[in-house]
Formats: sequence, C-alpha cells, structure tokens
Amino acid sequence: MALNILGILDAVVSHAMASGWFEQVNQHEPKNAPGLGLTAAVWVDRVDTVRSSGLDSTSVRLLLNVRLYTSAEQEPADAIDPNLMTALDALMRAYVGDFTLGGLVREVDVRGTHGIGLEARAGYLQQDAALLRVMTIALPVIVNDLWDEVA
Repeated sequence: MALNILGILDAVVSHAMASGWFEQVNQHEPKNAPGLGLTAAVWVDRVDTVRSSGLDSTSVRLLLNVRLYTSAEQEPADAIDPNLMTALDALMRAYVGDFTLGGLVREVDVRGTHGIGLEARAGYLQQDAALLRVMTIALPVIVNDLWDEVA
C-alpha cells in the first residue's frame, strides 16, 4: 500500500476552503508572506511509526501542520484574534467531525493516543517585511498498515 499523501492533503485543504474563512490555502509552507486577509497552509511536519500496526505491516502517524495567517498590523487590532479563533474553531470542528478524512486515514488522533493530540498554538511570525499573527494546528492522522514487513 502506498501513502496517499495528495489525497490526505487535499482533504485537509478542502476542509479549510469549505469553511469560507480563507482567501487561499497552500499545500506547502510558504516562503513569502501571504497576501491580505486570512490564509492557511498545510504541510507534513513529521512521520512516525505507531505501535498499533498489524502482524505483518506498519502503521504511521503523520503530523500535519495547518497554519492560519493574518497581518498583525491591521485595524481593528481587537478583531485579529477573534477572527483567527473563529476560523480555528471551524477547522477543529471539521477535523473532529470527519474523523477519517473521508476514509483516507484510520483516524485523526484527537486525544493523542500515539503522541501529540489535536491542538493549536498562537504566535507571531516575521516573514519578509510583514509581522503576521498565526495559529498553528497540530493535526495528527493515523494511516493503517502502510508498509509491509518482510519476515
């Protein structure tokens, strides 16, 4: 079985686009500051094997980063975090609600059974000449029986 990374990334991007909150959603970590409005990016942060594999195959945990970006230098400043949190809420609800990403993965590891669970962290990012307010979601997904083991 081969990893359907394009399908998994497409499913995560589709959730973001369907939320209606984002001007654009990239399938990579951007090298340049995003444009105006609220944007998002999705990329793989790490790949680990998990202990719940079958007898002759190995399952993996993909830790995806889903980062929400907006300018930290916009007015009204008091609206920046509420807008980010509303978009974040829509995505977290989607990931918990579509627990298998349409059957592409065994599960979104919401509670962190195999490591870090579904979570988000706020911060700032200086990119190009822009100061950005960001929320980075750690989205762990488990893919069953991905690699065959040879005896």
